[in-house]
Amino acid sequence: MKFNTFPLVSSLADNVLSDRISRLDRLFSQLTGDVPLSATPSYDLKQLDDEHYALTVSVPGWQEHELEVEVAGGRLSVSGRKAQSDSDSEAEQDAGGWIHRGIVRSDFHLSYSVPEHMHVTQARLQDGLLRVELRLEVPESEKPRRIPIAHHATEAIEHQQAG
Repeated sequence: MKFNTFPLVSSLADNVLSDRISRLDRLFSQLTGDVPLSATPSYDLKQLDDEHYALTVSVPGWQEHELEVEVAGGRLSVSGRKAQSDSDSEAEQDAGGWIHRGIVRSDFHLSYSVPEHMHVTQARLQDGLLRVELRLEVPESEKPRRIPIAHHATEAIEHQQAG
């Protein structure tokens, strides 16, 4: 029978360092009023073609009813607010023997500037990833148009000398 060893010492050292960095981040955030980096979920933003974009936000452990996606006033907002019953059960879990908890479990709010004609076409949650699909729909009247430059042949005026 083969036993796989679990590198507990190096893992604990990494967790202690990570915990200290997280505490410093929270301390500076409290002093400046900023949101700590650890409370902001990571995301990817990809341009699929000239009109289509995809925003993918990492939200492990979140449910659809706890997330909100909104476009208003040139801002795309993605936010998460844990349901009250979930935070109660997490308080019970916090009393457990956690060695490291790196998954963000606090409320968050992300905000992005978007062009005037950007619309959310779909948002779906799958495997801990929230995918927001966007489309840029610029009306024909506002799209750039190429103006042809006409070649106009000028007639030469002959100068006649009096004579």
